[in-house]
Amino acid sequence: MSFFDSTPSGRILNRASTDQSALDMAIPNLVGSFSLALVMLLGNIAVMSQVAWQVFIAFIPVIAACVWHQQYYSPAARELARLVGTCQAPVIQHFAESISGSMTIRSFDQESRFQDINMKLIDRYSQPKLYTASAIEWLCFRLDLLSSITFAFCLIFLVSFPDAIIAPGIAGLAVTYGLSLNSLQFRIIWFLCNMENKIISAERILQYTSIPSEPPLVIEENHPHCSWPSSGEIHVQDLQVWYAPHLPLVLRGLTCTFNAGGKTGIVGRTGSGKSTLVQTLFRMVEPASGQIMIDGISISSIGLHDLRSRLSIIPQDPTMFEGTVRSNLDPLEEYTDEKIWEALDMCQLGDEVRKKEGKLDSIVTENGENWSMGQRQLVCLGRVLLKKSKILVLDEATASVDTATDNIIQKTIKQHFSECTVITIAHRITSILDSDMVLFLNQGLIEEYDSPKTLLKNKSSSLARLVAEYTQRDQTQDLKC
Repeated sequence: MSFFDSTPSGRILNRASTDQSALDMAIPNLVGSFSLALVMLLGNIAVMSQVAWQVFIAFIPVIAACVWHQQYYSPAARELARLVGTCQAPVIQHFAESISGSMTIRSFDQESRFQDINMKLIDRYSQPKLYTASAIEWLCFRLDLLSSITFAFCLIFLVSFPDAIIAPGIAGLAVTYGLSLNSLQFRIIWFLCNMENKIISAERILQYTSIPSEPPLVIEENHPHCSWPSSGEIHVQDLQVWYAPHLPLVLRGLTCTFNAGGKTGIVGRTGSGKSTLVQTLFRMVEPASGQIMIDGISISSIGLHDLRSRLSIIPQDPTMFEGTVRSNLDPLEEYTDEKIWEALDMCQLGDEVRKKEGKLDSIVTENGENWSMGQRQLVCLGRVLLKKSKILVLDEATASVDTATDNIIQKTIKQHFSECTVITIAHRITSILDSDMVLFLNQGLIEEYDSPKTLLKNKSSSLARLVAEYTQRDQTQDLKC
């Protein structure tokens, strides 16, 4: 998951489309053409060695010159091919983002800005393409020059040598085969250079075969009990997290305990480490040091499937997959229809699904485009209700939905997760004021951790100042309206 979080989708699409196409289609054709030309060249050499071996006196230096030009051209051409692949990815990325966000771009009248960015990216991509074409022209010009010199030498050879040395018919045959030999060797050099350029696509694809894998899904010798976690107590001990060894620490030594069955809100400004803490809990990011214990078991000592299957999360961006309502709620087919309907009724989507013709088998298009944003978020809530985990994480779950859907989610969580450990990353400050505890993060450190009532009584606390700022901003917006 960390690879997909840190790698632009355009770079992946470039590997899976352009590079894969070159590997499947262009390279086999070039290899076939190169092999055919090589066989014909060897055949011509065999005939020439029997007819007029003296012609090789001219062709050996020409072959040496061709090889020298090829070796001089190839290193620069390979680097230019790499640059072409690198500069192509941002074009694909920006185009895909523009298509997916076209409605927003038109709403804010930003078409011209995105067109300008697109043209700049295309210009940047066109530069190495131009240099690549110039380099191949440089090579072709010199090969053509060598071809012309060889042709002139063959004509002089035909006219100048006396008949006593080489008969006129043999001399003409030698010139004919010599010219064919010359043409074939230039074709071989051209095919070889193009093949080297295309092989860069194979190199770029091979780069993705060495991506470090995630830890094992299941560790048989350390398999938690089926009832784990039974209480849902989370203990964070001296947790330090970075996204890469060469990057600074995002979490810098967190130590705290989320009580079993408690409701904890995590607040802090952008970049304070809220989402990083959640990613570490699900082991999307591995800690640099320290550990997280759930009911006395270190999450780093068990398999990823054993961990993630026992936790639940409602993400900020609701996700639905192409398929049916049933496959989105129960992708592994672990629950009966009665339980699925019960979960839908709990999240107040039961009546909406019953109106559809296919009921639970109703079609869901790609990314759930035939469902509203609020309905998609309620489907995510339905997944959590169906799973009934002891630990629930709300990663700014109500940031992209309306107030009515927010109220449904909050009411459902209070009603059906009263005995669960709930961790809420707050987008709206009001959503965590009724929590049991509030954890305030600042630049990867715990600044405050106490009940919201206690923190709000202290007007100098960071939470009190943040609530005051939030209230003042809302009042200012109301006045403007």
